Amino acid sequence: PCRKLLQRNYPANGSCKSMSNIVRDRFFNGRWTAAHGSVLEVFNPAHPDRVVSRYTTSSPADVDETLQAASEAFRTWRCVPVFERYTALTNFAAAIEAALPDIAQAITLEQGKPLAEARAEAGKALQEARFAFTQCLQPSGAAPMGARPGFRDLVIRRPRGVIAAVTPWNFPILTPMRKIAPALAWGNCIVIKPSEFTPGAVALIADAAAQTLPAGVLQVVNGAAETARSLVGSPRVQGVTFTGSIATGRQVYVAVAESLAELSLELGGKNAAVVHDCDDIDAVASAIMGAAMQCAGQRCTAISRVIVHESLRTPLVNALVQIAEAAVLGDGMLPGMTMGPLTTAAQLDKVEQMVAEGLQAGALLRTGGCRMQPDNAREGRFYAPTILDAVPPSSSVAREEIFGPVLSVLGYDSLEQAIRLVNDVPHGLTSSFFSNDYRAVRNFMEQAQTGMLHVNHGTVPDSHMPFGGIGQSGVGAYSVGASAQAFYTTEHVVYLP
Repeated sequence: PCRKLLQRNYPANGSCKSMSNIVRDRFFNGRWTAAHGSVLEVFNPAHPDRVVSRYTTSSPADVDETLQAASEAFRTWRCVPVFERYTALTNFAAAIEAALPDIAQAITLEQGKPLAEARAEAGKALQEARFAFTQCLQPSGAAPMGARPGFRDLVIRRPRGVIAAVTPWNFPILTPMRKIAPALAWGNCIVIKPSEFTPGAVALIADAAAQTLPAGVLQVVNGAAETARSLVGSPRVQGVTFTGSIATGRQVYVAVAESLAELSLELGGKNAAVVHDCDDIDAVASAIMGAAMQCAGQRCTAISRVIVHESLRTPLVNALVQIAEAAVLGDGMLPGMTMGPLTTAAQLDKVEQMVAEGLQAGALLRTGGCRMQPDNAREGRFYAPTILDAVPPSSSVAREEIFGPVLSVLGYDSLEQAIRLVNDVPHGLTSSFFSNDYRAVRNFMEQAQTGMLHVNHGTVPDSHMPFGGIGQSGVGAYSVGASAQAFYTTEHVVYLP
């Protein structure tokens, strides 16, 4: 299958725009300032020998100083009248919008996804943020009837305080803004540590904050694991929000236990698409592949398993293979690319290893299953879109998150068996169900153990709906939408004579 893919015509070598010096060391009290850790380099995953930027990580002392400044800024920001705060945030959004072309380029050069996909990510991030900013204008709390004569009972909400945020490399603007926007809207201050592999987008967000927000409200520290530990484990933090793998999420959980700060974890998924019946197999395959292969499969919400009724299995697999083999891999800065590289060398090694384990367990390779060398980026970290068929339900590729462009296909005979397969993993993030049978759809809605459920479309969330999972896919309140208020604010009961 890889030889067939390598016969495709790829565009000739192209040059990437320079993004040198886009990353500053530390955004502290409204300006970029020096940090005192080690020097790290950011590389382009399509051309791993090309340095995108260099920066200095924040030492534990830098992190503590930054958190102290955030605590001081919180005393003022929490008291800013709501319409004044909303105006500042609206200006902040406008400044981000003006920087979207540069942000999209930063995403492509650091993370690898095609430029059109990076632009779409940036646009969705801004859309979600603007919705989150409106939440500060909505009524909060409650005024239930008093239980005693002469008393009025109230439930009010206050901003939580200083929020520490740690974000991953797969969505360099969407995930950070998903934390920054609600934190600021509800009157908190936030210190964010972006991934050491993709810090450029957050640097540009901080530039927008420097133009529009009070000093200290939004601050940025750069670094890897040591910086993250200093941030999430600090007693100066009242809330910790983390998006990433389950393994790292467990470490964050332990680190936060000492301070008993509020916690929000958005973790991995092993998301299934159940194909029960359909009128248009090509449309179903297109919806599944769109959700599976975006960001080269490096999405927590990516469809990773296809659980298909045996009567539809052969035509569906054929349709999936056709779409996979039409993908154009290459440098995301060049036009016409539909899939970029995997972001890190470790992730590429993991995908290759898991596919090998799946084949050893008995899965059948229908297409892909190998590294790729497109002509315009031969040294890049590319992996072919891969379809594995007849995957044993007990195998690692059927149960563990791969985080790459790999689909595992499992067959079933009864709806009960299909739902059992959906639920037979420790994850519970999202799932899809394709059917025209109302009763089957109702069974899926009531029995699938995932936080988000999609009917007759891929796993694409809306910008105003709660986002999160159950089981090992999440801890704490969902982000996005009104439910995020439970994390970013504290609840207080008032008895007023």
